[in-house]
Amino acid sequence: MKPEGWHATLASFEEGLAESDTPFFRGLAHGSMELELYRPVGADLQTPHTRDELYIVRQGNGTFERDGERIPFGPGDALFVPAQMEHRFVEFSDDFDTWVIFWGPEGGEQHAD
Repeated sequence: MKPEGWHATLASFEEGLAESDTPFFRGLAHGSMELELYRPVGADLQTPHTRDELYIVRQGNGTFERDGERIPFGPGDALFVPAQMEHRFVEFSDDFDTWVIFWGPEGGEQHAD
């Protein structure tokens, strides 16, 4: 499937992952937004990203580490990671996968506190 447009099915993401040599498949994109399905096997080896991201856990459970803090996660949980922040999924079940949404400018969105 071409990763542009306004509709994608879970089956197209599953098929894309099966054909990929990486643990993620980008199946939908528009402007700065990208939607991926991420399914690490054994270990999560990702490094910090240049844009903000949102994970929405589809299935499985484990522990999520973000900037040195650890929390348990499970299906339906949403996890936000600002651009450039260290993070990873640790101690996750074999059936774990998550939706990943990237958006915004390089370096992440800035906000006033």
